[in-house]
Amino acid sequence: AGFIKSPLSQKKLTQDSVELYCEAIGNPIPEIQWWFEGNDPNETNAQLWDGARQDRVKINATYNLHSTSTISISNLTADDSGMYECRASNDPDRNHLSKSPKVKWIRSQANVFVIERPEITTQVTESSGKLILSCNMSAPHPSITGHKWIHKEKVVEQDENVGAFTSYTIEGKREEHSGVYECVYEANPQIRGQVNISVPPQVTAYKKSEHGNEGDTGVLTCKNPSFPAVTTWSWSKSGHGLLENASGRYIIKSTGNKTELRILKLDIEQDTGDYFCNGTNSYGTGDATVNLRVRSRLAALWPFLGIVAEVLVLVTIIFIYEKRRKPDEVPDDDDGGSAPLKSNATNHKDKNVRQRNAN
Repeated sequence: AGFIKSPLSQKKLTQDSVELYCEAIGNPIPEIQWWFEGNDPNETNAQLWDGARQDRVKINATYNLHSTSTISISNLTADDSGMYECRASNDPDRNHLSKSPKVKWIRSQANVFVIERPEITTQVTESSGKLILSCNMSAPHPSITGHKWIHKEKVVEQDENVGAFTSYTIEGKREEHSGVYECVYEANPQIRGQVNISVPPQVTAYKKSEHGNEGDTGVLTCKNPSFPAVTTWSWSKSGHGLLENASGRYIIKSTGNKTELRILKLDIEQDTGDYFCNGTNSYGTGDATVNLRVRSRLAALWPFLGIVAEVLVLVTIIFIYEKRRKPDEVPDDDDGGSAPLKSNATNHKDKNVRQRNAN
């Protein structure tokens, strides 16, 4: 057996997680095991199993064309520091209790250093229409090379300062910029702090006015784009009070930042009106209004029927006009002109004949 990829040594902070990867090749396909030796001189090598250390250790292995194995440890503590060893062997007697294998286990080692996480003090202050976010590390880290501020997985500001204090300024009101912001200290390992801008729910309606046909299902939606998420959603109707799923006609589905009200078999008289969605979190409440209009099933036919009526009226007017219009008078030259011309031609002919006879 031989290693294609070996695990790499890493530095981590307490409460972080670490992942080590190992890949081996051989014929037959070798088995991979993970072993650990702590920093305590009296501690001996011990094999690691999936689910060890109160289920903080997870081991995934695949044996296809070659062997691959990944060990991950979550919520690291100082006791997780030490040497991790990836062992591979394809000897048939590798796990025999009394026989020693002919081919020894080959080994690849990596050290994991777990460093105590420094305390980071965070603060949000408001001044002259600005929000100032700040992070201050309790004990300066010797390897800081800069800072980053991250919001929604995007870097919004960065510098190359080496101090334990860093700040980020936002133009605008708290309600417009709520969310989770991270201050990142560029070091080895990387150190992160979290600054939260928290506000009451800023509830908005997906559409302020909704339309539905009688007998269909109406859908009204509200959302909360602010932080933190809504913990409790409720719906009510003007003149009706609180709406609940138990009523049979109303179905309410809610998640952290979205709620949806479905109204079954819409009724023009009963369901038309204003609906109110209300969201509550630990900082307060917020609401929005949605107006629902219910149309008759025949409402869609009215435009078509109107066009048909206009066409019928137009055709009727044209028909009546054609019936009442007087026939065109025949011009004088059309009928009477041909006879005189014929008569004149005859007369001239007769005259010419008489003249020739006279000569």
